[in-house]
Amino acid sequence: MNFGNIPPVVKNLLIINGLFFLATILFGNQLNLTEYLGLHYWKSPGFYPHQLVTYMFMHSNVDFTHILFNMFAVWMFGRILEQVWGGKRFLIYYMVTGIGAGIIQLVVAHIRLMPLYDALPPEAIDMVMQEGYGVIASGQNYVDPMLGSFNALINGTTVGASGAVFGILLAFGILFPNTELMLLFPPIPIKAKWFVIGYGALELIMGFANNPNDNVAHFAHLGGMLFGFILIKVWKKDRNRFY
Repeated sequence: MNFGNIPPVVKNLLIINGLFFLATILFGNQLNLTEYLGLHYWKSPGFYPHQLVTYMFMHSNVDFTHILFNMFAVWMFGRILEQVWGGKRFLIYYMVTGIGAGIIQLVVAHIRLMPLYDALPPEAIDMVMQEGYGVIASGQNYVDPMLGSFNALINGTTVGASGAVFGILLAFGILFPNTELMLLFPPIPIKAKWFVIGYGALELIMGFANNPNDNVAHFAHLGGMLFGFILIKVWKKDRNRFY
């Protein structure tokens, strides 16, 4: 990757994400950056408002593919958008879609918590609210499936640039709908518009499936697409050129 040919905002996003990732590896034993910078549900003791911004620069330090694929997408599609839109507009778009994805993630967590509030006894809820954050922070969770799900929703963390990445994919599909992309699996060409529509539909299906073993924030991905679509429509309505 030749950094000399990468526009400045994309270049700095790659560098910042890389530095955050390196910091989680180097200082993981002394300072749990994920707990402070990753996004928590708003009723968790670990929640801070700044996490709606910082979570998108954090990635899992036990799965290198998480940051690898996200940053590859930022480089591959983001540099084209920045060249077309300019740095300022691209950065605004990136941040709005990333923050929007975080907001949708919190809303979905709230919706999924509602039936658990009704199903769990008050003393179990109080126990989670008082002790659950420490349990998650120690890398453990409750054995009871319902209690474990409740605690994971309250005190679990969301990290990654995927929400903003899905916003970038949506914008690319809108601006260059007929551009052919080559899939990896299977290795066949597909137009950008069908790739975006198909990927979005897949995320929607997997989000509603709500597999307890699936550690992917599917609705956050869709949230990045939703906020990106709204922002592009606002820009078009205001007759500000975005292409």
